[in-house]
Amino acid sequence: VGREPPGPAEDEAPGAAAAAGAAAAGGGGEEEGEGRARGGAEAAGCYLALCARPVHFEKANPVNCVFFDEANKQVFAVRSGGATGVVVKGLEDRNPISFRMEDKGEVKCIKFSLGNKILAVQRTLKSVDFLNFIPDSPQLEYTQECKTKNANILGFCWTSSTEIVFITDQGIEFYQVLPEKRSLKLLKNQSINVNWYMYCPESSVILLSTTVLGNVLQPFYFKSGTMSKLSKFEIELPAAPKSSKLSLSERDIAMATIYGQLYILYLRHHSRTSNSTGAEVVLYHLPREGSCKKTHILKLNRTGKFALNVVDNLVVVHHQDTETSVIFDIKLKGDFDGSTTIHQFVLPPRSIQPYQIPAAGPASVTSQTPVLCKLYSSSWIVFQPDIIISASEGYLWSLQVKLEPVVNLLLDKGKLMDFLLQRKECKMVILSVCSQMLSEPERGSLSVIATVFDKLNHEYKKYLEAEQSYTMVVETGLSRSNPLLKRPVRTQAVIDQSDMYTHVLSVFTEKKEAPHKFTIAVLMEYIRSLNQFQIAVQHYLYELVIKTLVQHNLFYMLHQFLQYHVLSDSKPLACLLLSLESIYPPAHQLSLDMLKRLSTANDEIVEVLLSKHQVLAALRFIRGIGGHDSISARKFLDAAKQAEDEMLFYTIFRFFEQRNQRLRGNPSFTPGEHCEEHVTFFKQVFGEQALMKPTTF
Repeated sequence: VGREPPGPAEDEAPGAAAAAGAAAAGGGGEEEGEGRARGGAEAAGCYLALCARPVHFEKANPVNCVFFDEANKQVFAVRSGGATGVVVKGLEDRNPISFRMEDKGEVKCIKFSLGNKILAVQRTLKSVDFLNFIPDSPQLEYTQECKTKNANILGFCWTSSTEIVFITDQGIEFYQVLPEKRSLKLLKNQSINVNWYMYCPESSVILLSTTVLGNVLQPFYFKSGTMSKLSKFEIELPAAPKSSKLSLSERDIAMATIYGQLYILYLRHHSRTSNSTGAEVVLYHLPREGSCKKTHILKLNRTGKFALNVVDNLVVVHHQDTETSVIFDIKLKGDFDGSTTIHQFVLPPRSIQPYQIPAAGPASVTSQTPVLCKLYSSSWIVFQPDIIISASEGYLWSLQVKLEPVVNLLLDKGKLMDFLLQRKECKMVILSVCSQMLSEPERGSLSVIATVFDKLNHEYKKYLEAEQSYTMVVETGLSRSNPLLKRPVRTQAVIDQSDMYTHVLSVFTEKKEAPHKFTIAVLMEYIRSLNQFQIAVQHYLYELVIKTLVQHNLFYMLHQFLQYHVLSDSKPLACLLLSLESIYPPAHQLSLDMLKRLSTANDEIVEVLLSKHQVLAALRFIRGIGGHDSISARKFLDAAKQAEDEMLFYTIFRFFEQRNQRLRGNPSFTPGEHCEEHVTFFKQVFGEQALMKPTTF
């Protein structure tokens, strides 16, 4: 285990010291700083970047040993075996943990349990020492020797806050740590010849390399005190090995979770088919149940030294000789040969974005120019899924994917959408792509625009359906019998109508730079796509269409859209039509027809119109449906008075006087109608003589 990380040997692969979990790295100073990814032309098209806030650790030297724990993503700097201090720093935790421990010999491996409560240190091949970091607990070490006689401990992995696995050359031993008793309890052990091991903390799976050639891999899965043996499988070596010695190195294997599934990644330096040149990455899918199957092959089309990372469900392959990286997305279409899918890289090879090392030391000294970091350095060590450690500079970074540059590198908009929709932080990039394809100079054809809308609405519909079935289960009370039921997570790939309206369509129609026919075609295309996925169209999209038609005096088209029900009926739409009556008189009748089809409560329609001060329109509507004999005079007179239009008030007042005359033979209001203040107001403005006189026959 705590061996020096292997130097970058020929054909280097993922995580030089990944299984060892110990990387003696060198370089760097002490201060934490913030690095800067270089912008500008030199970084154009770089779709990978190192994080801005790396972990900075003291360089490795004869006195200081450096280790990395991939479960907690922490770097340990151990000075003089711990006697002069141990400093632990992680990407997540900004406050380093510092402590001292007795120097009891060279440290081979050191890791905290999940939650940093118990420290485990391996100093010999036979045992592991423990130290509690629990408040008010005595700082006394306790030791556990491995159970198997004559076995040597290769390393250990914490699988929880109190469970640990020892991996020896003769098998694995699974323990529970009892910190109060300062002892360990053996839960389970399994004998098996082990060449090397690898741990994937995300999935709690340990992979052991067995047999003489090392290419038979045995996975074990750990969960709350249980250890299960998964089905073992064989990695196909490029050619029959000439001698019976270890042929599969741990540096050619990586383990990572991609799209929620566990994969074993094997870097095969020469293809099994002689006619194909270049290395490839072979993905084996490892399910919890069932056998492990070879599912994908990623073609690198080059040879040399490689290293692997997995970022945002993308497989990143770094190539040291050309100092570039490529990315693969196994969700994108590849060539299927009946059993495996063969993928080419999604984007052309590019370097990681140039990175400036922050100058350490007091501010007065830091005015010197920051140094550019040597990318793809031979002292880099790569850990899964996304960690890069620079030994010469004393930095630990997480690798990140930048989506903006991808937009200019993937010109096929359909493929670009397929790619972006699978990424974590995709929403704003997708919305900007949508805006770009609607405006000059990158205006797309309607068929391309339709494809993009369909891809977005496909994701949107999937989410709506999941939300709907979740709601149904909760409402029917079935959720109690299924405690694992979780509310569907709304990812950034769910771009709904309000997102499209706010960020894309309303901005696009306001710009008025496109020909109006194109503008209307785009809006109708989006509505068509929503209808195709049976998503109820929100009224504000229809309103946008109507407003655009009205702006260009396209009333004949508006009439057709309504007549053929291209624009679905809704109350807000009917009210919008009513308000158009002054510029397009038939709109009044179209609106009434729509409201009748909706068979909505007529009172609501009247309320909506009155709230918009459309008092006459409300009165006409109520007359149109024959309800004007029973409506409240006061409500209409209130609205007319609020409108501050004396002639409107006169008209409404006179209408109700005539109604009173017709129904009761007298124009005056009864006390029950509570219209006294309006009668007074009428007299003030128009004089008493303007009141209607009773007509007698």
